[in-house]
Amino acid sequence: MALISDGDKKIIKEEFFSKLINPVRLLVFIGKDHCQYCDQLKQLVEEISELSNLVTYELHDFDSEKELAEKYRINIAPAVVITQDGKDLGVRYFGLPAGHEFGSFLEDIVDVSKGETDLLEETKEALKGINKDVQIYVFVTPTCPYCPMAVRMAHKFAIEHALAGNDKILGDMIEAIEFPELADQYGVMAVPKVVIKVDGEDKVSFEGAYPEKMFLEKLLEALE
Repeated sequence: MALISDGDKKIIKEEFFSKLINPVRLLVFIGKDHCQYCDQLKQLVEEISELSNLVTYELHDFDSEKELAEKYRINIAPAVVITQDGKDLGVRYFGLPAGHEFGSFLEDIVDVSKGETDLLEETKEALKGINKDVQIYVFVTPTCPYCPMAVRMAHKFAIEHALAGNDKILGDMIEAIEFPELADQYGVMAVPKVVIKVDGEDKVSFEGAYPEKMFLEKLLEALE
């Protein structure tokens, strides 16, 4: 049984994938743990790849392909890295991008393919100058209508930073139900919950889908 209906496939092709420019490769890492939805994840990326010849996917074993996982800075699975034909722009999904997050997934594919986002120019300039390792965790659940805004903001920050020739910012969607130990570790009581780590240390956390300028302020606060 297909995960994406024929009607939705038509919408995806017309409203999303008609905008694709550069090839997008989805790198899917599957491991022994947290794999309740791994079959659905594999099916989902397969169905998505059938909707455009510019979208391909690769399945990798997280437990046996450690070198590749390290190259793409993946330390837990299941995970999907949305790359521009293999080029890492820091866009990662940990867990199944289901429910409201499916829209984020499609929009990220478009941004990665086009090599641009709709961030303000002043935001792009601020992101260029970051020279510390930043990891933005965005904890979500599939039924949360506000989570996609937070996920997309983290991913846009990562994309613009990478397009400026840097590789310091990672944007991580983490499905809280699939990774309960991480959700517990970071005290996730409501979603979206955003945690900004700098050089491996937790610096700033907040709940809610902040608009661009406020999100940037929190990031700069974490870097101080």
